Amino acid sequence: MTDTYLQSLGFMPIDQGRSASRPGFNQAWCYQHDHLAQDGTPLFIEHPLGIDSCRLSSLTAPLDQQDVFAKMPLNDRPALEAAIQQFFAAHGGQGPLIPLFEVPTFRPFRRAR
Repeated sequence: MTDTYLQSLGFMPIDQGRSASRPGFNQAWCYQHDHLAQDGTPLFIEHPLGIDSCRLSSLTAPLDQQDVFAKMPLNDRPALEAAIQQFFAAHGGQGPLIPLFEVPTFRPFRRAR
């Protein structure tokens, strides 16, 4: 899986502060789907460091196996796409787009003289 492929499925990197060059996929990474489920549940995909698989969860970094919705080999694209469809079907369909976080621009207060 590549950054471009995951973004084509609607995922965005959790760490938006990184440059356009993402780390190699032999390193750990985590993405969030850009839409919530209809019931408000978020969807995350994560590749834990050193494990040749990825997993879908409603948590950023699930610690308990029961929090993992689906687990599949890293390069099994059909299984990933099916798991995404199953997730949204189980949660009432695809919901609203997650609002993008915008960093506020600092504007100092200026007094009229």
